[in-house]
Amino acid sequence: MNSPLLAEGGAVAPFDGNPDQGVPWHFGDPFSEQRSASRSVAVFDRSHRAVVAVAGDDRLTWLHSLTSQHFTSLGEGAGTEALILDVQGRVEHHAVVANVGGVVYLDTEAERVGELLSYLTRMVFWSKVEPRDASGELAVLTVVGPEAPALFERLGVPLPQGPHGVVALEGGGFARRMPWPGHDAVDLVVPRASLVRWWRRLTDAGARAAGSWAFEALRVESLQARLGVDTDEKTIPHEANWVGRAVHLDKGCYRGQETVSKVHNVGRPPRRMLLLHLDGSREVQPETGDPVLVGERVVGRVGSVALHHELGPVVLALVKRSVPPETELLVGAEDRRVQAAVDPDSVPPDTPGLGREAARNLGR
Repeated sequence: MNSPLLAEGGAVAPFDGNPDQGVPWHFGDPFSEQRSASRSVAVFDRSHRAVVAVAGDDRLTWLHSLTSQHFTSLGEGAGTEALILDVQGRVEHHAVVANVGGVVYLDTEAERVGELLSYLTRMVFWSKVEPRDASGELAVLTVVGPEAPALFERLGVPLPQGPHGVVALEGGGFARRMPWPGHDAVDLVVPRASLVRWWRRLTDAGARAAGSWAFEALRVESLQARLGVDTDEKTIPHEANWVGRAVHLDKGCYRGQETVSKVHNVGRPPRRMLLLHLDGSREVQPETGDPVLVGERVVGRVGSVALHHELGPVVLALVKRSVPPETELLVGAEDRRVQAAVDPDSVPPDTPGLGREAARNLGR
């Protein structure tokens, strides 16, 4: 569904094929919008995200059994991130979570919500849970920037404490503190009928109106994977830096857990998500799904492509772990191929292996 904020002054719609259809791409100056989010405060329309609501007495134990996250320890007024994996441990769904007012809310990519809700509905069985699509009722706004706390104080809106803290909002919805993008981010999940009112309230109080171009650039800088953009059908959680954030390593059995445990304790993921700096001398950019190459050998896949206000042209890419970080890379299809270099700060540390004897014992 298209956001009513596309009719706001200065709003520019995204180009065809952009994954953020339905919300403003920018408001005239995407680089200035990024700077505002980095140095002061900006608000982003993310109302194209879908929201699934799970009510019922068994919601936490039920979600605990289905997902990669430890839901039974998720208290009232707490949030997290979670994955649903297939039997081979490959990522099928990613959601940002809030447990508030006796309901667990899962917000996710709109194109995946049908499959997610279908899976959850099939898995109800005898559990006292009621999963439903609440996208028509709730919409996501995200406030980013070091002046966010002052903005909320001026508005008299309660600010959640700590990463993933959640508080209910007067009039419906909730605010959720987020650890990305940047260090000061808050998701406001508000009644969809009040979306424009909330937007104007925030911008009138000093938040810069900003579009998805700026949000995506900041997300890429924060090394946060996006489902269906930075992942493909083979992606496992370790490759997208989701272990520890969306995957709890000390919980009971769930689908795909064997792969998670084996890769974490014994092996290494076959690929890793890296930030690549592109040679900006050519007026071309790679596209999502394009190859990453060493010479003529394909060693990876391009995910998010962004123009950052300080970093310039950058991409997130899944690259074979065997490729040394200092290797010179080529990125893109033949008609848009550019040179690229790995940002060394984006290389994730290896998890310590258990050794050969422990590996043999684990396989028994």
